[in-house]
Amino acid sequence: MSPQDKEILKKRLYIIIFGTDTPAGKLFDLVLLALIGASVLVVLLESVKDLRDLYGFWFHVIEYLFTFVFTVEYILRIWISRKPWGYVKSFYGIIDLLSILPTYLAIIITSSQYLMVIRILRLMRVFRILKLARFMKESQTLWNSLKASRAKIAVFIFSVFMVAVIMGTLMYLIEGEEGGFTSIPRGIYWAIVTVTTVGFGDIHPATAVGQFFASILMVLGYGIIAIPTGLVSAEMAKNQNLSKDGTNDLLEKQHCNNCGKTSIEKDAEYCMKCGAKLPDRKE
Repeated sequence: MSPQDKEILKKRLYIIIFGTDTPAGKLFDLVLLALIGASVLVVLLESVKDLRDLYGFWFHVIEYLFTFVFTVEYILRIWISRKPWGYVKSFYGIIDLLSILPTYLAIIITSSQYLMVIRILRLMRVFRILKLARFMKESQTLWNSLKASRAKIAVFIFSVFMVAVIMGTLMYLIEGEEGGFTSIPRGIYWAIVTVTTVGFGDIHPATAVGQFFASILMVLGYGIIAIPTGLVSAEMAKNQNLSKDGTNDLLEKQHCNNCGKTSIEKDAEYCMKCGAKLPDRKE
């Protein structure tokens, strides 16, 4: 194959694999979605002992077929990328690698003492479900909102942790070892379980004072649960606000299908991170 023919082939493959606005690209995405869903289903079914005993051989055969298909896809994405290393280091590149690596590692590690490791590696195939993220454009809105709220959420989590430490220490002093609070870490565990309204009930205060503080923590838990939701919701609403000309600023930004880079200027033709050509925008 001549270099010119190779370039033509790469361009055609790029349109199919990364061209989400083309008929061929949409068909490729639909087929890939079906394969990802089917591969995850096989992993889930294989974990059922009765099914594994009956159809274990076929589960392995199907898994090797899925691995072969995803391996070809991974290699093609590297080959047609403008900057292959940029794709390999990107979020989607790492996820694509994780979706095929466990099967190959399970083949290499054959010693009997490593059977448990092989089992863990094979279960890692469920990471393939993360490959679905590239097809959910709405997830970018949530991701941007989480990034914008990360400082506030970090302060909030730190505050909750301080409350848990203080309340756990108080309960250790009030209830003592006789009440099941055998240490301060044990008390902190109880405080976290209580403030998150989980309430396992494995330990609980027996004294009136302890129950009083527990009641305060329970009521506080309802407010604590609502805070991060409100922070993220506010950022999502901000991202959805229309600009003065009536267009959505977030939707005007571009997204690189090659490396996953977001918030690229709408007039850009190439990704600033990996250098890949961006999809043609419809006027």
